[in-house]
Amino acid sequence: MAVPVAFFAVFFAYPVAAIVARGLKAEGTWQLGRVGEVLAQSDVRQVLWFTTWQALVSTALTLLIALPGAYVFARFDFPGKQVLRAVVTVPFVLPTVVVGTAFMALVGRGGLLDELWGLRLDTTVWAILLAHVFFNYAVVVRTVGGLWAQLDPRQEEAARVLGASRFAAWRTVTLPALAPAVAAAALMVFLFTFTSFGVVQILGGPTFSTLEVEIYRQTSEIFDLSTAAVLTMIQFVAVGAILALHAWTVRRRETALRLVDASVTARRPRGAGQWALLGGVVATVGVLLLLPLAVLVERSFAGAGLGYYRALTREDGGVFLVPPIEAVGNSLQYAVAATAIAVVIGGLASVALTRRDAGRLVRGFDALLMLPLGVSAVTVGFGFLIALDEPPLDLRASWILVPLAQALVGVPFVVRTMLPVLRAVDVRLREAAAVLGASPWRAWREVDLPMVRRALLIAAGFAFAVSLGEFGATVFIARPENPTLPVAVARLLGRPGDLNYGQAMALSTILMIVCAVALLVLERLRTDRTGEF
Repeated sequence: MAVPVAFFAVFFAYPVAAIVARGLKAEGTWQLGRVGEVLAQSDVRQVLWFTTWQALVSTALTLLIALPGAYVFARFDFPGKQVLRAVVTVPFVLPTVVVGTAFMALVGRGGLLDELWGLRLDTTVWAILLAHVFFNYAVVVRTVGGLWAQLDPRQEEAARVLGASRFAAWRTVTLPALAPAVAAAALMVFLFTFTSFGVVQILGGPTFSTLEVEIYRQTSEIFDLSTAAVLTMIQFVAVGAILALHAWTVRRRETALRLVDASVTARRPRGAGQWALLGGVVATVGVLLLLPLAVLVERSFAGAGLGYYRALTREDGGVFLVPPIEAVGNSLQYAVAATAIAVVIGGLASVALTRRDAGRLVRGFDALLMLPLGVSAVTVGFGFLIALDEPPLDLRASWILVPLAQALVGVPFVVRTMLPVLRAVDVRLREAAAVLGASPWRAWREVDLPMVRRALLIAAGFAFAVSLGEFGATVFIARPENPTLPVAVARLLGRPGDLNYGQAMALSTILMIVCAVALLVLERLRTDRTGEF
């Protein structure tokens, strides 16, 4: 636990505490009365209420729509499965500002639905909810599907033999086993929607605002750091309470499971019902995920052919000191470094949290690991600039600052993906290895690693994906000569003119292609197994 604790203390707790202290201290005196003053404002209470209920509804909708997809990817084997799985994950790595722009082009004034049927949703909360489902669909499919694919189907079949109906067998055998993964996925979706920024900022307009949007407005537009600090504290307390509840409820239900190789559980669909389910999932992916992506691609070519792509290779003399296309290489390098950091930190934390003799302090760290997903990325970004600006931690001029910020978001995904599988490993297997003379390291290598290899690759894929698309903190610390893809897209979207908009869509399309290729390679590596376990 030493390395994960030190990492989060230095690169998360310290920067956040620094920015909050800067906002709540005036002339060396704490201004704690600002907390009551801010909470007394009716517009703040309205923002808090909207933030909470839209996150709950978004989470419920995402689970309802994505759980059938998790089952299909876990239990069915069909042509194009690897490609479709990679496509499902692409929306998750897109910057939230791009997701908001895509849905605005789809459901807003002059959008596809407006042109075809005169239907506009940009003035309603439905646009925000659908965009959140679009963004988080992959979280449920990969987190729940990763464990579902390794559950031994013979346990459910045994219940059927004993007289249980198909639904009763699933409810009493499979669902309890999946509960930790479902809860982990729901938690991640809720945290992402609770702290939603780009999607709400674009689709919400002046009508809808979340805490994250309000923090950004108070910090960057009004320059009221005290109000922003209070809102950050409110967000922190709310997220902490949710994580504590999650840790208490999920841990009571986690047990050792019988895990098998995922390749032996997937089979071709049988019967009209299973083919209909597969068709429904494919149709959902096509309408909900591919259609907005297709709008982005169409906008990148509209009226200019390859002109917008050619423009990316030229310096514009504006906000970019280098051609925008260089953001592709920057993003890949940062993402690789961030993935390595996240896998090491998250892997060490996951192993420590699975120890049966872990104390309450260690178990409590399980919830703290999720805080970076629930604390304002704007706060973290500003905190990096304020806290890491003098020796021995003067990192503002160092390239490592961006991967560190991205890894903060990647670590929770590594932990949440690996924990259910690690906790499902029967401790008696490790004990048997120890009795036979294996050292702790060899026992982990021979017993745990073969079982968690799949989860480790999924976790690495998630960390790489979120690093590619991280925007909230990176926008404040990425240097002008080394922009990332999300930062470059946001800067182009913030400048008027068709050329800038077209270049933003072209960069977004490139980001989608890079992500799809990387995820497809990961799928091939993940399914290249040398044996069964």
